[in-house]
Amino acid sequence: MANVIVAFSKPEDARSIKNILARSGFSVAAVCNSGTQALTQMGNLSSGLVVCGYRLADMLYRELHDNMPSEFAMLMISSPSKWDSNMPPDMVCLPMPLKVHDLVSTLEMMAQAQARRRRRERQKPKKRSDQEKRVMDQAKKLLMERNGMSENEAHRYIQKCSMDSGTNLMETAQMVISLINI
Repeated sequence: MANVIVAFSKPEDARSIKNILARSGFSVAAVCNSGTQALTQMGNLSSGLVVCGYRLADMLYRELHDNMPSEFAMLMISSPSKWDSNMPPDMVCLPMPLKVHDLVSTLEMMAQAQARRRRRERQKPKKRSDQEKRVMDQAKKLLMERNGMSENEAHRYIQKCSMDSGTNLMETAQMVISLINI
């Protein structure tokens, strides 16, 4: 489950929310009274969810949102009269008075969305550096000249060798270069 940071200006509100979340199975990483404390706690975590009120001891929700890392999502709990049209589109709001079921189900939904986003990021192909591109192009060129392969065939050959040997593509391309240049 996602790390949760609870940030409210009133310590009793923060403790109440923390207790609700802990009973519901959430991992509450920190309870804060100021935005600065919350930002410090975010720096110690790789990702998570921030549950906060409209006003913290040292800043409004907007300043906290604008300064938090992109790996975090925010849930603001406040009176609907505090909501405005300039709210960030990636922020979720719940009205006061708060219903426990709404809080728990909303945080579960946010945690699942965050997990899906992380999975998509991991599945994206990684960008190759210029050096890696040169190594790959050199290996393909050698295979094309020596074995009469097309560029696609040379690339597939390097991919297959990489999978068969359990090495990454760059290591395999470097092995091809070193073996052909013997």
